[in-house]
Amino acid sequence: MAVYTDHIRLLFGLKLKQIRLDKGLSISELGQISGLSVSYLTEIEKGRKYPKTDKIAALAKAMDVDYDTLVSLKLSKKLEPISELLRSRFLTEIPLELLGIDPSDLLELLAEAPAKVSAMISTVMNIGRSYHVSVERLYMAVLRSYQEMHDNYFEDIEQDGDRFLTEFASSHSLVDESLLSSLLRTRYNYKLVNFSRESHPELAALRSVFRPESGTLYLNSHLSVEQKTFILAREVGFQYLNLKIRPYTYSYVEVESFEQILNNYKASYFAGTILIRRTDLITRLQAIFDQTNWSNDAFLNLIQSFNATPERFFYRLSNLLPKYFGIDQLFFYRFNNTAGQTNFHLTKEMHLTRQQGPKSMVDEHYCRRWVALTILQELAFLQKNKNHVGALCQAQLSTYADTGNTFLIVSVAQPYQPHQQQNMSVSMCFKMTDTLKSKMRFLNPLSPNISQRIVNEACERCGIFDCRERVAAPTGLQKKRQVDAMKKALEELK
Repeated sequence: MAVYTDHIRLLFGLKLKQIRLDKGLSISELGQISGLSVSYLTEIEKGRKYPKTDKIAALAKAMDVDYDTLVSLKLSKKLEPISELLRSRFLTEIPLELLGIDPSDLLELLAEAPAKVSAMISTVMNIGRSYHVSVERLYMAVLRSYQEMHDNYFEDIEQDGDRFLTEFASSHSLVDESLLSSLLRTRYNYKLVNFSRESHPELAALRSVFRPESGTLYLNSHLSVEQKTFILAREVGFQYLNLKIRPYTYSYVEVESFEQILNNYKASYFAGTILIRRTDLITRLQAIFDQTNWSNDAFLNLIQSFNATPERFFYRLSNLLPKYFGIDQLFFYRFNNTAGQTNFHLTKEMHLTRQQGPKSMVDEHYCRRWVALTILQELAFLQKNKNHVGALCQAQLSTYADTGNTFLIVSVAQPYQPHQQQNMSVSMCFKMTDTLKSKMRFLNPLSPNISQRIVNEACERCGIFDCRERVAAPTGLQKKRQVDAMKKALEELK
């Protein structure tokens, strides 16, 4: 893969510094021999300037190396990981400014301590290869960090949504499928075409496909009204925000750049602003928070009143709760499960708190006391024995046995892919703080409609030995205790 022009200066600077140090020359000594100023050489070594041909020749002569050796992009073995990083798309495609990193500072760090940074980069890349971390997963991790830094709230997109609503939707009316379809056809010259898993079985896993050359948006005919409305709103977002670099399928088939993922997030955020108006949601949330008793049905009715999926609704909550209610110690996650099976898969997570919360696990079993999992089991039971259709909502106060941290967790479970008996639960989790208790009256005192449970992270790490929900032995805990015992014995040796 070609090296980007922006990074050739850094590679040359690294090479110059490496050869100078190998020759035992200080930067001032090299300046005297080559006739170049120390300040100019410093700028070169830090990757800020690239010398002209005559100055490269002077440097090569001063250090007694061939001209071609000096200008070659090949680095020594110990610096090769830096070269590999620069040849990759990482530094070019990820806008480091979004994460509060000045790219020039990173490049200077590479130039100042290349050997140490090289070892770090090599380690990170090897970990990524060992765990098969794809470029898409890397980009998604960067996006999550960006969201978390900003509490998942972006005022500029909120204002774009407000302008759209002022222009196209009357006060407090819902933006629906009819309005969005009309806008796409008349304002943006879209053609809307349905496809089915029967007619295109190879596309059954996709919700939509956009073909820019014909302006055709293909929509999966098996989508729910809520899913279809969101996809149409997202398409309007791409056009209204003028986001040219974008994915053409939902979900991703192949990720080409970080900008694709970032723009997809912006269009999705925009869709949330016009489908779930912030003023309406804030008012209605306040009414629920002011109640002394929690009602699962009332909360579920609130979600359905916005014609939103539970996932989209919770996601919109994560935008507004930190900004307008001061509730920022929260996280969101989604589990998928096949009805009747005991495997639960964490398929999405976002943390606005760095404390307790589910993380992707390797060869471990999530605590079966979590309401996110028990609600899936209950939904499967009702589907099988009571012919239940639709969603369930439950709230639970979960206290982690190991840390003592307590969270209010609201979970909603619903069918995800009914033809495959797939269900999904989405959960919004709030860390119990004085702020939370002051905002939600039903927490102080605790509403009887909210169950309380002692939970943990994983069976393998859990010390609750009389747990009837346990599905795996506490092997991790046992190993930890063995190591602790060994350390204690080592300390006692004279």
